[in-house]
Amino acid sequence: MLGIKIVHQNHKGLVEFLGKYHHSVDAGMHFYIPFIQKIYPVSLAMNPLKLPDYSIITKDNADVQASVTLNYHVTDAVKYRYENTDSVESMSQLVRGHLRDIIGRMDLNQALGSTSKINQELATAIGDLTKTYGINVDRINIDELKPTPSIQDSMDKQLKADRERIAAIAKAEGEAKSIELTTKAKNDALVATAEAEARATRTRAEAESFRIDKMNESLDKAKSGYFQNQTIDAFSQLANSSTNTVVVSSDQIGDLGKIPVVKKMLDNTK
Repeated sequence: MLGIKIVHQNHKGLVEFLGKYHHSVDAGMHFYIPFIQKIYPVSLAMNPLKLPDYSIITKDNADVQASVTLNYHVTDAVKYRYENTDSVESMSQLVRGHLRDIIGRMDLNQALGSTSKINQELATAIGDLTKTYGINVDRINIDELKPTPSIQDSMDKQLKADRERIAAIAKAEGEAKSIELTTKAKNDALVATAEAEARATRTRAEAESFRIDKMNESLDKAKSGYFQNQTIDAFSQLANSSTNTVVVSSDQIGDLGKIPVVKKMLDNTK
């Protein structure tokens, strides 16, 4: 009497003869002798595995909880079944041990910001070691590194203090810049006003100088009759006023006496 065993696709069948591994068979239908032979199917497909969260101490003695997931597949069914009583658990312990070693050489802030680097180092560290279990780790990923609540609270307080310090510095710098700009604007306005007043004063001085130059030029060109006429007008105004004293230089008295009006005024004065 023969037994029938179907080995499904992507599986390897391990044939035992009287409790001892004899040979392997591929996927398909196989006959065996009951009680003497057994066929154990081993899956070669990729399997996902989530490791339970566990505690890791960083270089600066901070406690973090690590959450790790990985994908693996069996590469050697014989090693997987017969050379280790629990190859999957052995692989998990290997991953946890190397992860503790990698993170243990990092400070907390460095570890929290270097998950990609940790993934690469971990994959390299366990790459060849899992072959002894007949397993290959195809992908490994640290889903989360989470500090303990007390450490997280301290980090939050530190972050808040840093933000407040940066905000205070930014505010102080802004106020200083505002004062600087305001002072500069006032100084620029004072300078502009002073320059405008200087230009106006210079313009007035130039205009006055121009007026005096023109007057002197006109006086230089004026005839003696013009001055005599001006003198007559002046004496006429004096004659109509209450003033009874006229101061005239001695060298001009003779000339002024030739003018009838002035001669009459001089005679009256005598």
